[in-house]
Amino acid sequence: MRANILVVDDEKGIKETLRSILEEEGYSVSIADSIKSMKERVERSYFHCVLLDLWLPDGNGLEYISYLKEKLPGSAIIVITGHGKTEHAVRSIKEGAYDFLEKPFSMDRLLTTVEKALRETIRSKREEDQDPIIGKSRQILQVKELIHKVAKTNANVLILGESGTGKELVARRIHTLSERSEGPFVDINCAGLPDDLVEAELFGYEKGAFTSASQRKLGKIELAHGGTLFLDEVSELSPKAQAKLLRVLETKEFTRLGGTQVIMSDFRLICATNKDLQEGVKKGNFREDLYHRISTFVISLPPLRERDEDIILLAEHFLSKFLREYNKQPKYLNEGARKLLESYPWKGNVRELKNLMERLVILHESTQITEKDLKSLLGFDHEPEDIRSLLMEKDLRKARQSFEKLFIERRLKENQYDLRKTAEAIGIDLSNLYRKIKQYEIEIGI
Repeated sequence: MRANILVVDDEKGIKETLRSILEEEGYSVSIADSIKSMKERVERSYFHCVLLDLWLPDGNGLEYISYLKEKLPGSAIIVITGHGKTEHAVRSIKEGAYDFLEKPFSMDRLLTTVEKALRETIRSKREEDQDPIIGKSRQILQVKELIHKVAKTNANVLILGESGTGKELVARRIHTLSERSEGPFVDINCAGLPDDLVEAELFGYEKGAFTSASQRKLGKIELAHGGTLFLDEVSELSPKAQAKLLRVLETKEFTRLGGTQVIMSDFRLICATNKDLQEGVKKGNFREDLYHRISTFVISLPPLRERDEDIILLAEHFLSKFLREYNKQPKYLNEGARKLLESYPWKGNVRELKNLMERLVILHESTQITEKDLKSLLGFDHEPEDIRSLLMEKDLRKARQSFEKLFIERRLKENQYDLRKTAEAIGIDLSNLYRKIKQYEIEIGI
């Protein structure tokens, strides 16, 4: 990998020397001599390492370490300064800088620090990639903790969550961390097959068991011996299949359809559903005894709209993934695009975000991805901006206030900013209208 390095320093001699030495080592180097130019470059490109001077013409670099960490996730920030103080070094590290170098420093030391930072960054990224569950929000960290707790046990697990929240991903992670990780991970979508085929898939069948059974077929339960069986959308199992599955869980024994031989299978069961199984039990659609068997340990996955902190992390993860898969040039989300992603409701959850990033990689040609680019793919270009903003507001009180302000602004405009006429038109006292205009800081066009 040819690492991209950004040097942020306003001293001409220093920045040119750093550029020359780093390029000789095979790095790709960009230069910024102010906070403003640094931001411009960060918006356009990703940098694996940033050499950041503290004292710049338009600001203190120390104040922008967190900014760089947010914009360049996984990047190494190395602070360089000719006015070093202990408190600056301490604060730099607390803010997330990899190291602090005081000028004058030897170029050997600089190169060693950069090489080490990049090596550790790559290792950290590999470790992160090994855990496919991306996120730093409180909700997802709790999910990861539960996964680690249950993985080493043999308990049956029930994973709950809306469609697209990553239930299969969690099931596979439990299997990977379990003592059965060397065994098979066998999955079946109970909603994707007719009732009679679900039984055939689960238990297998002997030749001649039914018209199209031209040869013996091993079922998912048998194939999962020594590993994990994952039943997605378990709520869709027929009453007959539920009864047979319950017996298997109680005895670890079953027979293939059309067969008489008793077969043993030692497997760990993980189930998932986007429905309320307890409600299904109350309505008689799901066996209560089976529910208790499969829900020894329950993990509930939060919808993406409740994981605001994770949206950009996930978006950049998928963007990077598909750029590699399709062998495309780097693309980056600008500030407007990031804000739109964070405010969008994501009814399809992580799956919807993943699909959006894949479409962007395939269809979008320029390097920078803007808010406008996202709007066209999300299909709400036709909605007025102000209405869309209201619909994406999550707090009811704020949404009500925003609507009231928008409503008054539009009625004022319709009535040529005649306050008395507007008050009469919307059915409130003139004094009340004055208060609203002042409260919402509405410009009345006169």
